[in-house]
Amino acid sequence: MLKQYKLSDYRFRLVLWVAALSILGILVIGSANQSYQRQQIAGMILGMAVMVIVSLFDYKWVLNFYWLIYLAAAVLLLLVLLVGVEANGAVRWLNIAGFQFQPSDIAKIMLILFFAKFFENRLDRLNKPRTVIFAVLLIGIQLFLIIKEPNLSTTIIVAVVFCALYFMAGLSYKIIAGMLLVSVPVAVILVSVLMQPDQNLLHGYQLTRVYAWLYPEDYPSESFQQQNSIVAIGSGQLYGRGLDNDDVSSVKNGNFISFPQSDFIFSVVGEELGFIGCCIIVLLEFLISLECLMAGRRARELSGTLICSGMAALVFFQSFLNISVTTGLLPNTGITLPFVSYGLTSLVSFYIGIGFVLNVGLQTKKY
Repeated sequence: MLKQYKLSDYRFRLVLWVAALSILGILVIGSANQSYQRQQIAGMILGMAVMVIVSLFDYKWVLNFYWLIYLAAAVLLLLVLLVGVEANGAVRWLNIAGFQFQPSDIAKIMLILFFAKFFENRLDRLNKPRTVIFAVLLIGIQLFLIIKEPNLSTTIIVAVVFCALYFMAGLSYKIIAGMLLVSVPVAVILVSVLMQPDQNLLHGYQLTRVYAWLYPEDYPSESFQQQNSIVAIGSGQLYGRGLDNDDVSSVKNGNFISFPQSDFIFSVVGEELGFIGCCIIVLLEFLISLECLMAGRRARELSGTLICSGMAALVFFQSFLNISVTTGLLPNTGITLPFVSYGLTSLVSFYIGIGFVLNVGLQTKKY
């Protein structure tokens, strides 16, 4: 369970990027909504402590319980549907003994761990139809539980990370090409169906968000959030207006953005730190993903490589989705910006994932 490691193998550079991004996030959250800053500081302290502890546990020992990890994730997501707490029209939270958390954030890390071991155990038959169908069935169960909350954004992220894990495990290019040939026309048909007024695949508010993204002038009350976000980012220009500014023309100060401390934190970054601040955020997210990939490249086992690849994919794609929403490149959907947005469950979960990456880094191949 615990092993002796060399301090020289600890990836302090990864810790530095994560800490720098978290501190920057705390500063921006304090400017967006001062009442959340203290909780975010506590979340960072807790997350750093948990990250260090997890980094000292042998990930190979943890993966011995991979089926229990899968079942635990499924149970948590099922409990959300049965006894979850509703907020903003969605049931995504559990409240246990006064402690409220979002299981879907924890499930992302748990599923990375599960499939890292699942694919390693089936390395010699990854491209067999039975393995492909079984893997798709297993992830399909979890995706169904998440989308029923409803939580479409997390469903998309988990599905993308699963695809990245399967690709890194060694999925045949022939299977990938076949899936693309099938998925492209299916996607076109699906989009056509979704655009019909009597469709029942998406909830009403989800379809309205798509329409508001495509035709913002026809849906002013639904598109104002993204439109104001774009204005806020553009108004920051090169250097921004500065943190905690009292400029009356500020989009943030005028309360024209909902959830500025969480889903639309990047809007605050753009307005108050400008283009330079946005570039720093994007660069740090990229460096964290890159460090995860570098740790996985030197892992001794495939499972270690997949854990690091999964975390890299999670940080990268979730960052991409959040920033794309705030800049109007994708329809509005609620998802946090890793290590920056307010959200204690999300923050601590990402720290746990980085803890496993650090442990993989401590058990590298010796050349």
